[in-house]
Amino acid sequence: MPRHDAPLQWVITLLIIAIAVATVRPVGVSGRGLAVAALLVVNSVALMARHLPPGFPPRAGLAWLTTGVVAAAALLQVSTSGAGYLFAYLLTGHAGFRLALKPALAVAALSSLLCGGVLYFYLGPEHQVLTWTFGLGTGVPVVAGILSRSKQQAVEAMVEAVDSTARAAQAEARTAVLTERGRIARDVHDVLAHSLAGISMHLELADALIDTGDLDKVRAAHDKAHSLVKESLKQAQWTVHALREDSLPLLESLTAMVESSGHRDVLTVTRTVRELPAQVTQNLLRIAQEALTNAARHAPGAKVSVELTFDAASTVLTVRNGPATGEVTAGVGSGMGLIGMRERVALLGGTTAAGPLTEGPDRGGWQVEAVIPG
Repeated sequence: MPRHDAPLQWVITLLIIAIAVATVRPVGVSGRGLAVAALLVVNSVALMARHLPPGFPPRAGLAWLTTGVVAAAALLQVSTSGAGYLFAYLLTGHAGFRLALKPALAVAALSSLLCGGVLYFYLGPEHQVLTWTFGLGTGVPVVAGILSRSKQQAVEAMVEAVDSTARAAQAEARTAVLTERGRIARDVHDVLAHSLAGISMHLELADALIDTGDLDKVRAAHDKAHSLVKESLKQAQWTVHALREDSLPLLESLTAMVESSGHRDVLTVTRTVRELPAQVTQNLLRIAQEALTNAARHAPGAKVSVELTFDAASTVLTVRNGPATGEVTAGVGSGMGLIGMRERVALLGGTTAAGPLTEGPDRGGWQVEAVIPG
């Protein structure tokens, strides 16, 4: 019987107890009748104990079921009639379900020997076949108990496997959500932090120039801030495309980005251009945007070069700037730019190198190189 079907289990238990109480005789308050009544109580308690929770200690379970089958055999001995033998059948069957294999078989063997021995002495040697067949048969239900336990364990294992799969799927979904949040955070940083920082810098410059009365410079700073607003809108459109995973044309977008940063004819493309996955294109554009913005912020007036190389096994983006030729506006960056670059490239299985240039014509400048496989 399935273990989870508790009401039906209780019905069977109470039915067996009721049949035994109604049929087992003699029952009284003294002598043999008292012994029969006491054994009926012991057998009934032992049978009802099979409804204890599964975590019942194994040794205690072995002691209780052993006591139960001994009491069942004793009931056969002292009673003169009735269906008391049903206790032995159900208790040995439950021993197969509750106990490990060896203890369960031991309880079944004990029940068979005791019940067979009791019936042998009760019926006499002329009924040996009936005696031992009936007595040994009380141990047979242990097989049904063992099979039921195996089936129950298989069901529990299957349920646990389903639960584990569900938990793994939930964990994967949470990881995907966190990854997507990180990607969105990088895009928001690239668009808002850089654009707003540039706009704020030029507006502050315009405010500072108002006191000098140089309206041409004020107008120039204002116009630059206005152009940055337009560029921010364009970058916001790129971000929307990236979040929707739309494919952007790499060369056209990179060229427009470089020119909008104030540099012309600085993009060099090496080897044969090939189409790249949308995710690679989006991240290359974001890395270039970050590098160009950093160059404008930390090295104003410096010469900038951008190189895109299509190797056989990778795509390499290099953004290099020389030392600053203009006045560097004091300020503190968010510190998230280089981190965002490394995260983007790491997600694509590539590598990033960023650091100062110590030799060559751009010595004193800065270089960012991103190598993405594929």
